[in-house]
Amino acid sequence: RTRVRRPVRTREPAMTAPLTVGDVMTRGPWVVDDDAPLRQARSRMVEHEVHHLPVVRRGALVGVLSDRDVKRALDPDLGLPPKEELFVRDVCVFDAYTVPPSEPLEEVLRMMATRHIGSALVTDEGHVLGIFTASDACRIFADFLRTAGRPSANAHSS
Repeated sequence: RTRVRRPVRTREPAMTAPLTVGDVMTRGPWVVDDDAPLRQARSRMVEHEVHHLPVVRRGALVGVLSDRDVKRALDPDLGLPPKEELFVRDVCVFDAYTVPPSEPLEEVLRMMATRHIGSALVTDEGHVLGIFTASDACRIFADFLRTAGRPSANAHSS
């Protein structure tokens, strides 16, 4: 089965209503169990061309695994056990940034920039509904620039 990772607008936002992360999140992201071998998570990332995987335990969110976490864990200079002995729980971040789908997109973007993180996990009662990544933000901004139009050349002349 093939999934295309694109933000999915769930509704057309009203001009006065702020855009929420739920409006633009990628629904139903690939997830990985915390007790899965790290090599399995890495294979899933490569196969599905994703950089972040929500980490679950018995279906409930417990953290997030990024491609950066995986690369660091596989760095031989760190002295970690061989990759065959590493599990997702050994390298994932348990303090994942989570937000409800109603969170204003502006706040999510600001927090991601402030904390220097690449994703926000969109949750409801501890269960993953979607994910919003820095790549999604770039895509949305590119769409905005394309549709916003350009100011006329005369607008900046005095």
